[in-house]
Amino acid sequence: MESWFTGWKLPLGWLAKQGIGWLQDNAAGFFDAVTAIINFLVDGLTQTLSAVPVAVVIAVFAAGAYALHRSWKLAVFVVLAFLLITNLGYWQATLETISLVGFSTLVSVAFGVPIGIACAHRPWLYSAVRPLLDLMQTLPTFVYLIPTLVLFHLGAAPGLISTVIFAIAAPIRLTYLGVVSVPLQLREAGEAFGATKSQLLWKVELPYAAPTIMAGITQCIMLSLSMVVIAALVGAAGLGTPVVRALGTVNIPMGIEAGLSIVLLAVVLDRVCRAPERRKS
Repeated sequence: MESWFTGWKLPLGWLAKQGIGWLQDNAAGFFDAVTAIINFLVDGLTQTLSAVPVAVVIAVFAAGAYALHRSWKLAVFVVLAFLLITNLGYWQATLETISLVGFSTLVSVAFGVPIGIACAHRPWLYSAVRPLLDLMQTLPTFVYLIPTLVLFHLGAAPGLISTVIFAIAAPIRLTYLGVVSVPLQLREAGEAFGATKSQLLWKVELPYAAPTIMAGITQCIMLSLSMVVIAALVGAAGLGTPVVRALGTVNIPMGIEAGLSIVLLAVVLDRVCRAPERRKS
């Protein structure tokens, strides 16, 4: 019985290879253009941040943290974290990571939030999208890193595309959850006052779902940051590069310092980008 099942193998890998080969032959110009645009944007933002003095960038992040959360402790932590990263010698790599995470989060949110809203209004669409989201979240990242590397070549492009594939499920799911959790009484009250579907979306559903959507965006940032080491394997610059080098050369000090820099950047982004807590009266 076992030999009957294993005697003829389904050609899934061969079909995938043929599909990628067809894309290379017929859409190489498109993928080259996308690669050029991504490299231009990521490298341009990195160069812009690098041109600004370190103290100014740190001050801007600290001021933004204080303006959003009204917490001087958070502002001081941001300053100390970035000063430690600078002292360790990973400031340039941190800027490269911020550029990669920023663009991947922007793309994920730009597509994920509208898709989540559409899924909330069309249950059949969410039923169709949910298996794909499960696949994107559970499929090992190295699996889809291979075709993105083949199509987009070495550099920031395959790293960003792979990061978007991995992180976009969070804003889609949490946006869907936030919109479908809007109480029926709120919708009925809006309809009673003559609100259109567009007005219900912008004035009732999105304000109510805003905390959940912001949680999805924050989770998207964290998921994007968790991909920096994997993205470094396909040529993306950033804090993942010294981690990969340390792994290849068994360099313990470099690995510890680069890993600590990633942790500090993750904590800063998480604290700064999360929704401000409401103060109790």
